Amino acid sequence: MFDCIILGGGGAGLMCAATAGKRGRRVLLLDHAEAVGKKILISGGGRCNFTNVHTSAERYISANPHFAKSALSRFTPQDFIALVDAHSIAWHEKTLGQLFCDGSARQIVDMLVSLCPPTVDIRTNAAIGNVNHADGQFQVETGGRKVVEPRPALVPLTLGGDDVLFRELSGVAAPVLALAGGVSFAEAALFTHRGLSGPAILQISSYWRHGEAVYINFLPHLEPGWLSALKRSNPRQTLRSALAAHLPARLAEVLADRLLLGGELAGHKDAALDAAARQLSAWPFHPNGTEGYAKAEVTVGGISTAELSSRTMEAKKLPGLFCIGEAVDVTGWLGGYNFQWAWASGFAAGQML
Repeated sequence: MFDCIILGGGGAGLMCAATAGKRGRRVLLLDHAEAVGKKILISGGGRCNFTNVHTSAERYISANPHFAKSALSRFTPQDFIALVDAHSIAWHEKTLGQLFCDGSARQIVDMLVSLCPPTVDIRTNAAIGNVNHADGQFQVETGGRKVVEPRPALVPLTLGGDDVLFRELSGVAAPVLALAGGVSFAEAALFTHRGLSGPAILQISSYWRHGEAVYINFLPHLEPGWLSALKRSNPRQTLRSALAAHLPARLAEVLADRLLLGGELAGHKDAALDAAARQLSAWPFHPNGTEGYAKAEVTVGGISTAELSSRTMEAKKLPGLFCIGEAVDVTGWLGGYNFQWAWASGFAAGQML
């Protein structure tokens, strides 16, 4: 007999087990894999981007944008950093508030396991069948819960149609501003043999919906009308050379060829140059899909937050059932936000078990 059974030994499950175990609960943690924390181990290039100092509910996608506030406020990035420091795990901050281990992501998994007292029984290679509930007790049947349709997120986008010509740029990357779904991200985009990837694209993929366009601003640091102004200061320059001053040469060549403005800038009217500048600031791509769950870092969607208490993560219709981490319709931006949600939601539920 156990006080609680946790299904899944990822970041949220391990944090929940440790929190409940410290409260004296007898905990059974089950995971289908041969070891716990497998996603932690491969995250951040093996160094685990374990949190982000800029964490806030506004950087999470959910049908209820306010749902994450309670849990995030009660277990903050600073709380997890304190744990990391207490276990003498060296770390560093990279761009945009992202924190990584200096060494291996294995240190984070080992820390979480070590936080679990002897009252926590961790069992791996344990495939979950059904979950039943009777007489106030649970046995380990899924389904019957309302969910927001899951889909891959933080995932590369694939290109077809006219956009397939950009595949010849495979391996070329550039800092851009990517826009879709009413949001934008200023980071690097990478052309691949299948389409688009890189941090800016992974971020925007969480907001992109099939059939919509993704717009890329290749020159976000330049003002509108910069091409016609360049014509007056350097009339003999070509569009290709003008673009190559800001972008990789191969990308500059492809963009110039697609804009059909050959020869010197002086040979083109200001209106044509201004139109080209506008297209370069919102170049439309029409992805025909994503690279799917196999390449996705997280899943958008999950158990509807309308079904759960934001304070405890407990199901409103079935007391004693808690849902945490990626199982819930809360998905963070790229850069440590999803791990912070795992820690915070696991902690919130662990305090109640």
